[in-house]
Amino acid sequence: MDSKVKNALENLFNTFTALENVPGQKELAALTTIFAGDQDFMSKLNAMDKVFDDSAQLDAIREVTFDLLLINFFAEDAKKLDEDYLESPEWEQIEEETLNRGTELLNLLLYLNECEDEEIEPSLDDYLKEFLLVEEDEFQDEHRIYEDIIANQILMESDMKEIAKVSKNLSDESEIKDIFYPVMAYFYNTSPTDEEIKEFKNLSEDAPFDAAILSLILNFKP
Repeated sequence: MDSKVKNALENLFNTFTALENVPGQKELAALTTIFAGDQDFMSKLNAMDKVFDDSAQLDAIREVTFDLLLINFFAEDAKKLDEDYLESPEWEQIEEETLNRGTELLNLLLYLNECEDEEIEPSLDDYLKEFLLVEEDEFQDEHRIYEDIIANQILMESDMKEIAKVSKNLSDESEIKDIFYPVMAYFYNTSPTDEEIKEFKNLSEDAPFDAAILSLILNFKP
């Protein structure tokens, strides 16, 4: 299992279950075993879903756990397969079957991997323009999905209260609404203190979920 994914998964579960006051250590242990196993991707996904199906109180973090499963596949499992596996009909079929799974958090994790590889500091401007290429004509789907983040880049010069306020006022139709607050908070301050994380939680409308996502992002490192 990839060490960054392991840290992120543990922090996701530990933060969510502590703030939601629900059990989750048994499920975390089961997922860690699934992630580290030798099964093919769809078998791992089915096993992952079974864990969540049996633990309704954790369902809010199911799809971000899918993001981590996919990142782990790219980082670990794909190395054991044919070099061109990710371009094979088999993988195309898997992509088709999982089209509606996961969240936009996947893109952020891929970006953080790239930042580590290229030894650059993550920034919202770089993420939008250089990684997502939202200004390029052929990437207008990304521009549409990230429209609320693009429109609110000025928040990087504001404060956490304003980020939380804008987050609460996003339309329910927004495709990035679920993770807007933790993602913007991360780019606002990529190394928050305990006091700053406490403020982040206090300003949240859904502290267990938001804090769990922020903790996942902050701890996506070896």
